[in-house]
Amino acid sequence: MTFTRRQALMAGAALPLVAAARPARATAPMLGAALPPFHRFALGGIEVTTLLAGTRTVEDPQTIFGMNASPEDFAAVSAANMIPADKTQFFFTPTVVNTGSELILFDTGLTPEGTSAALTAAGYSADQVDKVVITHMHGDHIGGLSGAAGETFANAAYYTGQVEFDAWDMAGDETFEAKVRPLAEKMTFLDDGGSPAPGVTAMAAFGHTPGHMAYVLESEGKSLLIGADFANHYVWSLGYPDWEVRFDRDKGQAAATRRRLLDMLAADRMPFVGYHMPFPGFGFVETRGDGFRYVPASYQMMLG
Repeated sequence: MTFTRRQALMAGAALPLVAAARPARATAPMLGAALPPFHRFALGGIEVTTLLAGTRTVEDPQTIFGMNASPEDFAAVSAANMIPADKTQFFFTPTVVNTGSELILFDTGLTPEGTSAALTAAGYSADQVDKVVITHMHGDHIGGLSGAAGETFANAAYYTGQVEFDAWDMAGDETFEAKVRPLAEKMTFLDDGGSPAPGVTAMAAFGHTPGHMAYVLESEGKSLLIGADFANHYVWSLGYPDWEVRFDRDKGQAAATRRRLLDMLAADRMPFVGYHMPFPGFGFVETRGDGFRYVPASYQMMLG
């Protein structure tokens, strides 16, 4: 027996009616949108885990990004990249590096609770952290250092940039005084090219804050940049490095730093972790016209 194409299509169209005649066995509740709290990959002989310590929606993003762009240009760029121009999603992404002999945490999130929860989901605990490296002193990077229960990473040694600490030392900032000052005697201060651990090198990335640092990881011939906040949004900051960002202390220096690091990442085809990139927070950079384009990592890091 043979069927014409029309008869086959009509038979297929009748299938939903048959399915609809069957009673539903259960109704699954709506669970809401969700993201995994961590993502882990290998880099040579070490493991890198990004932690989702928090995320939130922010209205009116042009009050933060592209402050020197026209509203028309900002809207056009947003539309071209299929993102709304009237709101954005912030991500806060500390990074854990397991060297095999040490567990190193880069930045601590907004609160101890958020970062500790992500650490636990990733299979770690706060008391296993051997070293905490602070890229800069904004509250969303130092907020997890301590809380009502006291010091979050009680067994850790602390590392941060000397220029960065000195800039905040006399600033009278409440969060710095509450979170960093009590740990100052436990801190080792680094300059450009300093190393908090073998295979980890500090790189001056000033501008976002006076002493903002990025860190290069190297293992078995592979490398990755922990970029922190040198670029704060994957389109409006990374894609357009000359667009001003409200949170950049020295906007001209920050733009020059962005171009320098993005040029390096694109030329070397080096992956990077960005603290505010869409979670899981890491990817690659390619040049695009006078700017750059963010290329989210897919399965590259799974292939060794």
